[in-house]
Amino acid sequence: MGRRIVLFLALFVAVLWAGSALGATPQELTITAPDGTALSCALVEPDGTAPAAGWPAVMLFHGLGGKHQDMEPFATGYLAPAGFASLMCDARGHGTSGGLFGLDGPVDVADTQFLFNWLTARPEISDTQIGAFGISLGGGAVWNAAVAGVPFKAIVPTITWTNLLTSLAPQGLSKSGLVLLLQQDVPTARWDPSLLAAAASLETSTNMATVAALAAPRSPLTHLSSLTVPTLLIQGRHDFLFDIDQAEAAYKLLKGPKRLYIGDLGHPPAANPIPEQPTYFGEAVAWFDRYLKGMQSGIDKRPPVELAHDPWDGKTTSYAGLPPTKFTSVALPGTTTMQSPGGKVQRGARLTGGPHETFGDSTVTVRYSGAKGWDRLVAVLTIAGNNTPISAGGIKISAASGVATIRLMNESVLVPAGKRLEVTLGATSTV
Repeated sequence: MGRRIVLFLALFVAVLWAGSALGATPQELTITAPDGTALSCALVEPDGTAPAAGWPAVMLFHGLGGKHQDMEPFATGYLAPAGFASLMCDARGHGTSGGLFGLDGPVDVADTQFLFNWLTARPEISDTQIGAFGISLGGGAVWNAAVAGVPFKAIVPTITWTNLLTSLAPQGLSKSGLVLLLQQDVPTARWDPSLLAAAASLETSTNMATVAALAAPRSPLTHLSSLTVPTLLIQGRHDFLFDIDQAEAAYKLLKGPKRLYIGDLGHPPAANPIPEQPTYFGEAVAWFDRYLKGMQSGIDKRPPVELAHDPWDGKTTSYAGLPPTKFTSVALPGTTTMQSPGGKVQRGARLTGGPHETFGDSTVTVRYSGAKGWDRLVAVLTIAGNNTPISAGGIKISAASGVATIRLMNESVLVPAGKRLEVTLGATSTV
């Protein structure tokens, strides 16, 4: 087609929270990995004397393009006052750490195991009661370390992936705008060669075997059915990078104690309301209280699935399992000729009743012909009059005619009663 197609442009960065550092003061330090790489870190310990068995501790992992200081407000404002020590480090290729950015690959997993051992060797830290909390890229670090055998006693992966391939390239069509964002957040001079090798494929949605090879060792999903560590999953209800499916799939597979919180946080177009932060960070502390300290915090007695209201109003709704849903099918008849580049087709319909709330997987089925100059179709679902899409999806096509079923991302969005839903079809997400 002779041009770059940008699909689902979304940020791949950590969500930062507001508030000043409270309580204990971070101890800045440098820890040298076994291969000689210097890792820039900070250790936060509660005030007072450590218990006889040592402080229970939580390892914290920042997002892409971030640094360990991003995690200090959680360590000092939430964990230290609750009696937990924290260790946080700049990932390789980030901040002032050395090494190359590996997208939570095997070298990063080895770093986590080494840092776990370093932390538990300290006399004031527990040898066994260690948890992990990571956000976005950091959530991937937590998952991959856990399935690799790092013996965490409780984990909280937040707004992250479990299947990296379906996050980066659903239905074989890569989120090509992601490559530009990766380059902006981490210079390519600091990338691991395996990531550099996949960059061209991510831009063009070609040679996807390279992307699959990159994603496989970084995707914990196939190992989760044997993982028993107590896991609190925190995921965004409206996140175009890591949708609800990434956490929902894990929730279904995990065999140990588990809980799923779906809130208004996440990557764009998530609202990230600051008043919601004490709710999900408070849940993380309660989870560590229960499974690191053995306290009866009550979080394990509550219904295990919790959905924050949209928009955030200080309330949530709890469920005994995943929220019940019903499927609605709408026919959108008509034939339209679509010219490339820039062509688009739009159809719409109103659902009876309401208000409605989307949750789960949706599809758009298209019968097409004459697509000699097209190699993809993209569908964007919106509420009429609202510029922020509900969801989107895309698929690679190779035949000039046929039937394409486009899977939309699993997003939870409130649709007011009487509002018209519109589907826009084209070759880019900018239709």
